[in-house]
Amino acid sequence: MCGRFTLTATPEEVEALFALLELEGFPARYNIAPTQPILMVIAGPKAEPGSNLPDRRALLVRWGLIPGWAKDPKDLPLLINARSETAAEKPAFRAAMRHRRTLVPASGFYEWKRDGSKKSQPYFIRPRGGGLMAFGGLMETYAEPGGSEIDTGAILTTAANIAIAAIHDRMPVIIRPEDFPRWLDCRTSEPRDVADLMAPISPDYLEAIPISDKVNKVANVGPEIQQRVTLAGEVATPKAAAADDPPQLKLL
Repeated sequence: MCGRFTLTATPEEVEALFALLELEGFPARYNIAPTQPILMVIAGPKAEPGSNLPDRRALLVRWGLIPGWAKDPKDLPLLINARSETAAEKPAFRAAMRHRRTLVPASGFYEWKRDGSKKSQPYFIRPRGGGLMAFGGLMETYAEPGGSEIDTGAILTTAANIAIAAIHDRMPVIIRPEDFPRWLDCRTSEPRDVADLMAPISPDYLEAIPISDKVNKVANVGPEIQQRVTLAGEVATPKAAAADDPPQLKLL
């Protein structure tokens, strides 16, 4: 699954990777949690399949998808993840999977290696050497009884690759930049046409860095939560997990 992640890239880096014309500034976020706003990239109204000039826009959505048919969201579980293998058939995700596929900019995510029934060792999992990546996401706009609307979203997950499987059996769907147009094209591409993009990313794409349990608390939002720790049997290293990340930006 994906229950916490991070976005510490600059707005300019996000603009460049996702080919966005304009993006408002935002602070680095080291511990993004469910129900908080997350950034999603969607195809714009003038997007043309295969165009070299993609029409894309970014927006903030609540992390936790609410299906359009829900009468009372309180009666539903918090839908932060959608299993890619079944999302096209599940009532909660079926419409979004067909019509509102998105990209979720991320610098990494967190996962916990379980010891029996307890969460034990946390890991910061990021592109090898650092950088920015894109999770596959789904978006749904929910109309509240009072008439207001709220954009909500979920992150798609897939089976873990062999590099991550020792930590957890699931991981986010990661979409490569060359596949952004096909993934976002909901006009001509049905879910079955993008099923191959939801396979686990290659094992050499990610690296897993052991960190302290500071990440467990949502209130801990600074770069120190990504500091590498030395596990039993390892040789200590002075390099920090977040060494390649930009400094914490002042909150808006």
